[in-house]
Amino acid sequence: MVNSMSRVGDAFWRAVAYCLHPRVIFLSLLPLVLMAGLAFALGYFFWEQAVDGVRATLGNWRLVESLLGWLDHMGAGGLRSVLAPLMVLALALPVIVVLSLLLVALLMTPSLVRLVAQRRFAQLERKQGGSWWRSLGWSLWHVSLALLALLVSMPFWLIPPLVLIVPPLIWGWLGYKVFSFDALAEHASVAERRQLMRQHRLPLMTLGLVTGYLGAAPAAIWAFGVMALALAPFLIIASIWLYTLVFAFSTLWFTHYALAALQEMRELRAGKRAAEPELPTVDELLQPAPAPLIPPL
Repeated sequence: MVNSMSRVGDAFWRAVAYCLHPRVIFLSLLPLVLMAGLAFALGYFFWEQAVDGVRATLGNWRLVESLLGWLDHMGAGGLRSVLAPLMVLALALPVIVVLSLLLVALLMTPSLVRLVAQRRFAQLERKQGGSWWRSLGWSLWHVSLALLALLVSMPFWLIPPLVLIVPPLIWGWLGYKVFSFDALAEHASVAERRQLMRQHRLPLMTLGLVTGYLGAAPAAIWAFGVMALALAPFLIIASIWLYTLVFAFSTLWFTHYALAALQEMRELRAGKRAAEPELPTVDELLQPAPAPLIPPL
């Protein structure tokens, strides 16, 4: 356990240093451009319809209508006009996060893993235990489960302590599954990947939990309240860039930890095999014993 925790800290500082590498900075711009373009395109074509739909849905809820009537009576009627847009932003943000994670996994992760492998694990054998289509299927499956979990848990976000616990836990579980697979896909065999993810489940879950909270941190820039609507275009770009950097750091952190654990496992296995005596073959066992040598008289 102590060795695993020390490896977690070592991988953390290495990931921080690698984030300053020019190649990492350049790679972080491609998901930013794609996601920003997609977000603005969706907002341009579907913003009004989404706001109208949410406003109509809220109007059918008596509890929400009673709350808005009470706010009108208290002189806060302006919130009625901004509630629906804020709800649309709140619903769109998890989708932006998940799509950013997918783009990082598809566009950045292979290059980041190769960068770490070339600079630190050049002698580590590549056993190609996970192809790109298997990685894509793995990511899509677990992203779907994470979105379902987020959707089911959204009513609990209204409880103040749970909103700080539930979403990061979901992001942490998702990061643990996706980043661990991608970090080991090229170098580990299927059996080695399963063994590592089983033996190092606690440290990897710790990495996932920390990166889950880091992934939730960029959402704090939306704490401007009503001003977030006016600043939405800039906040969307800032959010996507921050999420991209967080996910790039997470990829580097998981890669440093996972490849170091894989190298150590192979070294221990090789040392154990070298220490074990070789057993005789069947042919050697069936050969008659040599006749004793008789010294000359």
